[in-house]
Amino acid sequence: MSENDTVTMKPASEDEVREALYDVVDPELGIDVVNLGLIYGIHIDDSNIATLDMTLTSAACPLTDVIEDQAKSATDGLVSELKINWVWMPPWGPDKITDDGREQLRALGFNV
Repeated sequence: MSENDTVTMKPASEDEVREALYDVVDPELGIDVVNLGLIYGIHIDDSNIATLDMTLTSAACPLTDVIEDQAKSATDGLVSELKINWVWMPPWGPDKITDDGREQLRALGFNV
C-alpha cells in the first residue's frame, strides 16, 4: 500500500445510523426503537462518533442497559463510538409511534 492509498473513513450518515437502529428491539414490546419513536435525534461528529437523543417508554424502564448494548452492537463498524443521551422531554407517548410501528403492535394484539 502506498502513501496515496490511505483510507479515510467518512462519518456515517444519520440515515445509515437510523437504518442500523431498526435492529434494536424494545424487549418488552418486541418493536424496534425507530418505529416506536424513541429516537429523538442522531448527531454524528467529524470523528464518526454518533450521539443519539433517545428516550424510553418510561423513565423507570429497567431495560436501559439492554437497549444501550443492542444499539452499540447494531452500529458497531458503522460509527467509531455510540453515545446515548437519554432525554425525558418531551415525554414519549403513543403519538410518537410510526405507522409501521402501529401495524406491528396491532399484529401483536395491541390496540393502537
